[in-house]
Amino acid sequence: MPFLRIFLLSLFLLALPVPAGAPPRDDAGFAVEAVSDAVFARMWGKSYRKGCPVARKDLRYLRLRYVDFDGRVRSGELICHKAIAADLLAIFRRLYAARYPIASVRLIDDYGADDHRSMAANNTSCFCYRPVAGSSKLSRHAYGRAVDINPLYNPHVTRRGRVNPPEARPYADRTRRFAHKISHDDLCYRLFRAYGFRWGGDWRSSKDYQHFER
Repeated sequence: MPFLRIFLLSLFLLALPVPAGAPPRDDAGFAVEAVSDAVFARMWGKSYRKGCPVARKDLRYLRLRYVDFDGRVRSGELICHKAIAADLLAIFRRLYAARYPIASVRLIDDYGADDHRSMAANNTSCFCYRPVAGSSKLSRHAYGRAVDINPLYNPHVTRRGRVNPPEARPYADRTRRFAHKISHDDLCYRLFRAYGFRWGGDWRSSKDYQHFER
């Protein structure tokens, strides 16, 4: 029965209407591409290093559009695993059509593949070959299968109350009302769940409110 409930919920979420004004499928602002030599050169020694568990050929470069916090249309880029590339593009198309505000979407390599710097800059990112913070276990980001959305307003909060990034401490209290907070009522949450992603905000111990993985 739990499986049936989850299946029916997924069907309901997938049936959510695409907001009016959704960009057409051939919109030049949205694309999935192989990782070019130029892009890989930006990644090498930063987000992609020797020992990475994912071959370059299994990664994809996403070009997309988004609306920033000032309401301006911006161009963004992500690296992800090929298995989720089409679904990520579909999610970001719908977020863009709904004018869902996202502060920044840049490759984490622009921050030296430093997760803290990227989060503190409120940057949305995906692939980065790195372990889980405070662990030797590889993060789902190391496989290109996790995305962090507006991380400054949706921090990672450990079981002991440590907040990552520390600058996000004012937003660790999820009982407060503030802009850009991802919750179960949020469009971002509903779209990612509709495409089979799990949300770090539902974890039992630590909470990672920015994090969606599959």
